[in-house]
Amino acid sequence: MKQFGETVKGYNIPVLNEREIRAAAGVLFLFVFISIQHVIYTGNFILLKFFVLIFLVDFFIRVFISPKYAPTLIIGRMIVSRQTPEYVGAAQKKFAWIIGLALAVTMFVLLLVMNSTSPITGIICLVCQIFLFFESALGICLGCSFYNLFYKEKAQHCPGEVCERKDKQAIQKVSWLQVVIVIAFISMAIAIFIFSKDTLSLNPVNLF
Repeated sequence: MKQFGETVKGYNIPVLNEREIRAAAGVLFLFVFISIQHVIYTGNFILLKFFVLIFLVDFFIRVFISPKYAPTLIIGRMIVSRQTPEYVGAAQKKFAWIIGLALAVTMFVLLLVMNSTSPITGIICLVCQIFLFFESALGICLGCSFYNLFYKEKAQHCPGEVCERKDKQAIQKVSWLQVVIVIAFISMAIAIFIFSKDTLSLNPVNLF
């Protein structure tokens, strides 16, 4: 339990399974999204307070005990148990989770201990959603990106090997035509919304 991460043959540093981390982030994102929507539509903070408490306990276990005993990571492991592991460096993940733990402690104090709400709690919820969404949907660990700013030893074995500089393969490159298509698509979506919002705002009738 003293070592943070797992020892895997072929890796010279402790590593973690990125697939189970992403699965756990997806589970957490789902629950924080539902909790915030519940606050917006009902004004009731009970689900959000419960989530903050669960989030705090889970990240405390990740940082101070061991990731292998964190409940959401265990659930993530169960979800992706049939997938081939994708190993990433444990050090930068621990740094990212320390950031998450700091946010959770702040929310715990403000929302549960002081029973208060403010733009601070709103911003923290937004930041948590962004971090969890990027991790689960895009495989980008935003907290890990700050690791090299604080540590001389550069992060190793990042998700997708983004730590190592290398040329993009042909299938990864984006052409100017594709950029134009994306811009045209966004422009079309905005135009449709502006000129059709009155029609789109009509409530649907009962088909039967």
